Formats: sequence, C-alpha cells, structure tokens
Amino acid sequence: MTSPEQIQLENIADSDYEIFALLKQRYSPRTFKDVRVKKQHLNQLFEAVRWSPSSNNIQPWRFIYAERNSDAYQDILSCLSDFNKEWATNAPLLMLTAYYKKTQDDKDNFHALHDLGLAVGSMTTQAQYMGIAMHQMAGVDHEKAEKLFEVPEDYHITSAIALGYYGGELDKLSPELQEAELKERQRIDQSQFAFMDRWKNIRHDEN
Repeated sequence: MTSPEQIQLENIADSDYEIFALLKQRYSPRTFKDVRVKKQHLNQLFEAVRWSPSSNNIQPWRFIYAERNSDAYQDILSCLSDFNKEWATNAPLLMLTAYYKKTQDDKDNFHALHDLGLAVGSMTTQAQYMGIAMHQMAGVDHEKAEKLFEVPEDYHITSAIALGYYGGELDKLSPELQEAELKERQRIDQSQFAFMDRWKNIRHDEN
C-alpha cells in the first residue's frame, strides 16, 4: 500500500518554472490524518485570512466551521453533493465560505467574490506551511446551507472546504477515489491563460 508520505511526494507539482515550494507541495487530498485540528492552528489560519487584501478594506469574507461528531458538522455534510459526501467524512473539520454582497454604501460589491478567493488563498498557503490540507468543494447546496445556518440575505454561501492534517490512509477511500488520489496532476499551459498585449481567442478546454 502506498504510504501517506509517498503520496505527498508524488503529488508535488512538476512545474515548468521554479515556484515557492509550498505552492508546489499543495494538493487537495480526500483523506486526512485522523486527529483533531488544533485550536491554535485554526487561529493561525483565520489570522492569515484577516490580513488578506480586499477592495476598500471591506473584508467581506465569512466562514462557518465545525468539528467532526458535532451536529453542525453533519449539517455542513448534508449540504454537500453526493460525490463529496463519499469522502468528506474523512476530514476532522468541515467549513463553509461566504461573502457579504454589499459595499459600505449598500451597493452590490462586484469584487466580494474575488476578495473571498484571495482570503481562502492566504489561508491555503498558511495551512500548507503547517502541514494542513484543504480540499475546496464547489459541490455545495448554498440555498440549503443558508437556511440551515440562518445566514442573513446580504450574505452568500459560496463553497465548502474539507480540512485536516496531511497523512490520511489511502484505504479509507473507495478504489475509484484511490485511483484519483494517485493520478498525475495536470494544469493547462501558461499560454492558455496569460496573454501579452491583447486577448487571444483560446477556448478553456483546448490543450
């Protein structure tokens, strides 16, 4: 059986250019070490969020999190897609992300989702530094989550995150997910998304 350490090594990105080691090492596992995430570490993650940039310093991000074996954890789990429910219970902690839709003068905040992404990016890098894995999930029923957690109407639930320390055992996953966990990581080439001088008409699915 492939060890957790071997899986981490095999998932280091084969980047075309040298980048910060934490960015190369980051990946999104579906199994985690079966230990509680320390409160101090959670505080550090949210402190990284706290110092993220945001338009006009509105800081529109919000997070709801819950530990395994709690009612809130089960509520978050119930909002996930069926596919994500297959493995998300491996995470010691589940989280929902949200953002405030308005600006200080009560207009639509066009940049709020961008700012939430920056905040989660800061959290992700801080987590990687501490040996904590974060698996982002788009498969979440935001309407159900907003109702369950009594989210005010000026806020929008955006995504879910499974979070825990790296080092989970592969045999906690189905054979199909084990195969996915060991699959070679791929990314589109820079030429597909970075255009000098003017836009290039390249479809996102072109390789």
